Amino acid sequence: MPTLTAAQQRAAARAEYDAFLAACPSRQVLARISDKWVTLILVALAGGPLRYSDLGRIITGVSQKMLTQTLRTLERDGLVSRAVTASVPVRVDYQLTPLGDSLMPAVNAVKAWAEEHISEIETSRAAYDQQASATIDR
Repeated sequence: MPTLTAAQQRAAARAEYDAFLAACPSRQVLARISDKWVTLILVALAGGPLRYSDLGRIITGVSQKMLTQTLRTLERDGLVSRAVTASVPVRVDYQLTPLGDSLMPAVNAVKAWAEEHISEIETSRAAYDQQASATIDR
């Protein structure tokens, strides 16, 4: 059995990734990018660097805890970078990394699809709920 180089081992491991398997690391990535706060933060940062307070104002409904937690996970995953400027008060800016930027075509496509088809989804939900209610009433 031949010995594989490190590059060959990485290539073989990548070929074995299957998000349908519970232990596959790519499943963690899918879970992360499917989070609503992640998507909204990435879209907000696609326009350029933003301060923490700007992100909080742009993304209505996100709590400080969730914003902080989500930014930390995005930074850990290498999708967002954080720059601290020593001033009074301290200035903290966030921006997409090249890796985060490479994700934006997919994120923007999902966002555009959701905005384009929300009325159809709402119609479908109403019809489903009405049918389910009629079934329960019987």
